[in-house]
Amino acid sequence: MNGTLIDIVSGDVTLPHPPRRSRADSFPLFSTNAYFLPPPCAPPWRRQSRLFSGRHLEQVGIGQTPVARGVDDRPATFEKEPREHRKPPCRHPPTPSRWPSSGRGPSPSSWRLTRKSRSRPSSKSWSLGNHENFALQIADATNFYITEKNRNDIKNGSILRLTTSPYQTALQLHERIQSSSMDAKLEALKDLASASRDITFALDFINMDGISLLTQMVESGTDFGDLLSFTLTAFVELMDHGIVSWDTFSVAFIKKIAGYVNKAAMDTAVLQRSLAILESMVLNSQDLYHKVAQEITIGQLIPHLQGTDQDIQTYTIAVINALFLKAPEERRQEMAHILAQKQLRSIILSNVIRSPMPINDEMAHQLYVLQVLTFNLLEDRMMTKMDHQDQAQRDIIFELRRIAFDMDCESNNGSSTEKRKSMYTRDYKKLGFINHVNPAVDFTQIPPGMLALDNMLYFARHHQDAYIRIVLENSSREDKHECPFGRSSIELTKMLCEILKVGELPGENCHDFHPMFFTHDRSFEEFFCICIQLLNKTWKEMRATNEDFNKVMQVVREQIMRALTLKPNSLDQFKSRLQNLSYAEILKIRQSERMNQEDFQSRPILELREKIQPEIMELIKQQRLNRLCEGTCFRKISSRRRQDKFWYCRLSPNHKVLHYGDLEESPQGEVPHDSLQDKLPVADIKAVITGKDCPHMKEKGALKQNKEVLELAFSILYESDEYLNFIAPDKHEYCVWTDGLNALLGKEMTSDYTKSDMDTLLSMEMKLRLLDLENIQIPEAPPPIPKEPSNYDFVYDCN
Repeated sequence: MNGTLIDIVSGDVTLPHPPRRSRADSFPLFSTNAYFLPPPCAPPWRRQSRLFSGRHLEQVGIGQTPVARGVDDRPATFEKEPREHRKPPCRHPPTPSRWPSSGRGPSPSSWRLTRKSRSRPSSKSWSLGNHENFALQIADATNFYITEKNRNDIKNGSILRLTTSPYQTALQLHERIQSSSMDAKLEALKDLASASRDITFALDFINMDGISLLTQMVESGTDFGDLLSFTLTAFVELMDHGIVSWDTFSVAFIKKIAGYVNKAAMDTAVLQRSLAILESMVLNSQDLYHKVAQEITIGQLIPHLQGTDQDIQTYTIAVINALFLKAPEERRQEMAHILAQKQLRSIILSNVIRSPMPINDEMAHQLYVLQVLTFNLLEDRMMTKMDHQDQAQRDIIFELRRIAFDMDCESNNGSSTEKRKSMYTRDYKKLGFINHVNPAVDFTQIPPGMLALDNMLYFARHHQDAYIRIVLENSSREDKHECPFGRSSIELTKMLCEILKVGELPGENCHDFHPMFFTHDRSFEEFFCICIQLLNKTWKEMRATNEDFNKVMQVVREQIMRALTLKPNSLDQFKSRLQNLSYAEILKIRQSERMNQEDFQSRPILELREKIQPEIMELIKQQRLNRLCEGTCFRKISSRRRQDKFWYCRLSPNHKVLHYGDLEESPQGEVPHDSLQDKLPVADIKAVITGKDCPHMKEKGALKQNKEVLELAFSILYESDEYLNFIAPDKHEYCVWTDGLNALLGKEMTSDYTKSDMDTLLSMEMKLRLLDLENIQIPEAPPPIPKEPSNYDFVYDCN
């Protein structure tokens, strides 16, 4: 509602009569400390309410945008209009009874809710006809309507606007999107796409069969370009509220959406929305999964991954994941085979993972989901026991023996049955099986079941030299130091399944994908081959015996987890990092962690640590600000060549102004404030930008020629897109200034220097405070409070 006031006095919620003349976008905004809006279906605008007890609205003149008073009643600040448009504000409490257009009352204005005495003067209420046609909206990017459900979530100082009710807005848009004028229809669809994000509006629009209208518009096929894009956007926003079931859509609608995806050249916005709709259809309806799977093939989705638009790539992988997730068990292996044929892994590796564009969180999540779903294909083998009667499975064990002891097998072909049995038992013992007579029994444990045997066979066939070396090397050792290959392989496979969470559904907010698993078609098997060689190496370094088996497995698990934490880009890089994590290195890391922790894991110590941490952070903050007050000399670097020009910047002692100016030469000490010509108020600073996002690093040729200083660049954004650009002399100064500026803006200091200082100072402070408690065991719980004395008949004589 344009040009309308709201008056909230003594807890009454009332609205004024509409003005005689309105102008678009002329309704002033107001900010309050508390708000109320009854639902549009039954709006008791005139009922008495105590929601605003102790507060009243003050009137503000036209052209002023008020900022809410807090409970301390500090003066509000205003952004004024140009002087020629400015009118003096009204200084008295609002008691208008007439509209200004009639010349018999004060001018329309914004209103600010402030604290006042509970003894309030009465005020005449204004009335508004058809009050159910109006509502309050939060005046920010969301534009959400205020209802009984969300009114308690409104923050102090939020700005509200009076507007038409959700029902009236939905009714108007329902009519406007059916306009015969293409321009009017496009504007209506833009408004609908924006308004549909609000669930209150969505309910009203859907109740008018708005979803059916949008689907009919899509099925008609008459809209293209922006018209179609905003139609699909509005559809997606409305469906995201979960009000309408996905099962209600026709096959014609599904085919139309699938057709947009299958087209070789399609508008990017339309393609993105279409992919989002298909993903939601598959995930929310098993029936729609079958219909979508008939219309979309993996081959038709692959080209979308070969482009450069990361949003399109993300939605494409999301659709593939959805089809994978909802596919029946018997269909998933077939889909995996098709994905391998279409070289999906290599396409994702080259076009997404190794793309120069950084991977955003949503793409990382979709890659993680694809990784989990791919590994979950191993679940069937992991949960399958070996069948003693299955000759094909028994032949795998014979094959393992044949590859390891091939020469012995050829030389003993003519041996008797008893000799062969004895020889097999001896060889199975060398292979490290627990059951020497019948190794098939070892694979009845689930997990890992038959998956362990598959890994062993893959290792024996594809890394034959390493396999033979490990088996023969351990078979020639003394019994007490041999590493049992069979038992180790079974336990290692089980461990890897636990680490990679094989068989578990992907987490909703997890982004933990590993690039190295996208570098090989048989990544899990290759992963096993690297880890089994690591296990054998660690066994020798620990000089372990069979009694130490579990200890070795714990060390191997730690080595693998530490290497995975570094997110290696390839399996070779993973293997290289494991080489650096020898058993001796693990012992050093453990010792270092133990010394740092100092057994500070008890609850009292942790509570003390949490209590000290803010004090240390404040100390670091003060140190950074003190360094900014001292100032730093910075170099000026041109995009063409390096110039020996300098400028100096320092913070004022009251931390309110940055003083800076050019220098002829590098100063020997501090530069006084009065010699620095320029000033920048800290209050005008909007943000601190670092690295390649800085404007002076985006200049043509700057990144190429000044690559060595890219990590030392930062910029201050102030006023309207104005920048103050810096190149720190070294990494230390870079951390000091970025930390100090973030502290001035009330943001977290996140530099490596801050983390290092925090660890060092916190460790020192903890040790100093606990110095007197050395060799004294700190209890987990505080000592009990003693019982009260039986009586208080005692006196302490101070004399």
